[in-house]
Amino acid sequence: MYLPVSLPSPDPVLSQLSLGPLTIHTYALCILAGIAAAIVITQRRLKRRGGNPEVVLDVVLWCVPLGLVGARFYHVFTHISDYFYPGADPWDIIKIWDGGNAIYGSLIGGALGVFIGCRRAGVRFLSFADAVAPAMLVAQAIGRLGNWFNHELFGLPTTLPWGLEIESSNPNFPSDAAIGTLFHPLFLYEIIWNLIGVAVILWLERRMRARWGRALGLYLIWYGLGRSWLEAIRIDPTSNVFLGIQANIWASFAAIAVGLAIVIVQGIRHPEPETSVYREGFEPVAEDDADEAALEGTAPEETTDESTTAEGIPAGSATDPAESAPEQDGAAPSKSPES
Repeated sequence: MYLPVSLPSPDPVLSQLSLGPLTIHTYALCILAGIAAAIVITQRRLKRRGGNPEVVLDVVLWCVPLGLVGARFYHVFTHISDYFYPGADPWDIIKIWDGGNAIYGSLIGGALGVFIGCRRAGVRFLSFADAVAPAMLVAQAIGRLGNWFNHELFGLPTTLPWGLEIESSNPNFPSDAAIGTLFHPLFLYEIIWNLIGVAVILWLERRMRARWGRALGLYLIWYGLGRSWLEAIRIDPTSNVFLGIQANIWASFAAIAVGLAIVIVQGIRHPEPETSVYREGFEPVAEDDADEAALEGTAPEETTDESTTAEGIPAGSATDPAESAPEQDGAAPSKSPES
């Protein structure tokens, strides 16, 4: 079996596409493709649980913008020295197009957006989070392709056949490394880890009947474990260091702890099956029930008997003027007009 001697990085020209005055970055296209895939997966999962798939788009309108804001500010405040120094331009803080977005920040901001969207739609936050949990891993796997096009997210030097080629002119290329050194393709490792995580979560979801937020907990545990290992061997600058440990590793530990807490606590609080993804009082009314309720609440309409006369008296009754009036001598009997 033939194995490649290295994994090449894409031509830098492929990292962006120019359409007149507009420049579209390949990284952004990967992010958008990941979001689209997550929407489709979440819609299908929510529908199977009895929810309205259209709710997903309503939630996304809150989740994506707040996720982008959270991603940017997390990056900025874990790279303080890059943005706060004598002579620094404060506008650099919001220049998201220059790079610098953190997944943990997007999770925090996105979670706030999901909470707001779910409150407005009457859906349980944790139930929606269960539906989106494996979809997030798919989105993150697709988004990591953008790191490949950007020649970033690589680890320690390696001689493995799949070592990543990085040009020596790359700002993150170690100064003490020889030209032609290969590096661990961390973006590829995370793609593989995330896709395996999708299968693991779906399997455990069936085995454990993981509802009431427990699928979300499994996601946090899985992603935190993988990210903590990847960050430990990453050499391109990632975040500030606290107590000798990078901020992203601390965030990974926090994700694992929160995930474990959710799985344990929700397992104790809700051993029963989840029967609805809607909050109490917000369950949609079935169409048949709505029609029945409408009929019960409608007053019967008054109908007019076609056999009544213009005076409202039933034709042929004793009080019908045409019947009670005495016939005049010699008068011909009246006839009804022909129709």
